[in-house]
Amino acid sequence: MTAKARRLLSLFFGIVILMAISAGSTSAQQYPIYSQYIFNGLVLNPAYAGSHVQVSATAMYRNQWVNFEGAPKTLSFSAHTSLLKERIGVGLLITDDQIGSYSNQNIYGSYAYILKTPVGKLSMGLQAGINIISADFSDLNLDSPGDVSFASINGKVKPNFGAGAYFHNDNFFAGFSVPFLLNSGFDDASVEGAINEIRAARYYYLHGGITLPLNRMKTVQLIPSALIRAQEGSPLSIDINAGVVFYELLSVGASYRNIDALVTYIDLKLSDQFHFGYSYDWTTSDINQFSNGTHEFMLNYRFRVRKIHGNIECPNYYNL
Repeated sequence: MTAKARRLLSLFFGIVILMAISAGSTSAQQYPIYSQYIFNGLVLNPAYAGSHVQVSATAMYRNQWVNFEGAPKTLSFSAHTSLLKERIGVGLLITDDQIGSYSNQNIYGSYAYILKTPVGKLSMGLQAGINIISADFSDLNLDSPGDVSFASINGKVKPNFGAGAYFHNDNFFAGFSVPFLLNSGFDDASVEGAINEIRAARYYYLHGGITLPLNRMKTVQLIPSALIRAQEGSPLSIDINAGVVFYELLSVGASYRNIDALVTYIDLKLSDQFHFGYSYDWTTSDINQFSNGTHEFMLNYRFRVRKIHGNIECPNYYNL
């Protein structure tokens, strides 16, 4: 590794420490946790829309804490693209999250205004949509069936919106976002008091990373990155990630999540359009006594629409 690369790496970890200090702790939101957000930033930040230039569609499935009854299972679909010669980005994010007796669906559209600067691209994004929350306790054996703590909720719809900013160039990326700005609750005060744990809560993402070539041909690259999550009612969560990319065909890496997991992941280029990713979370909390860890799968498909994108150069898959 060159002296310049070492300096950049030192700078990166210094930034990580400053991010951790500045984020502080806030007070819990049931929005899913992903391990492969590294390759699909739209699940964190609406300003990411359009950063791939071409149309980019991603399906993800996460089976958390395998063999742990009632553990989260999450299915998501996202798609985004740039328009008007990369002046704006638009996107769509749909998630279906099942946790025990609860289910939560999110449908959000995103818009990003993209500024091209001499040192990179700066995007400012907004998202808006709805959360659909349900709870079904009919399969539970309750001592007091009339207890309002176990009142069923059938498809309560709450609108919400969020915002974010994102900067990236060939060597660096960073973003900050608040995906849900409204603290949505329930109209029924008795229900709200009893099941406050599924009340939507504001939370924050701060993420960034750098790309470091490991040889002169830049065919092997090290990409360290970090993510800080601050959520109401939850301790501060920090991910430290390091991935190595080989010939723009294969990425392997690992992450440390201070709350509950070590993560290993692999991403493989199947063709010019398709990428497949898989990650496994090695649970480090006490849940590991009852669970076999977490599986997460990702499939990404990208294509260019000539009438929309023309001959605009699309960034390399891993340089985002």
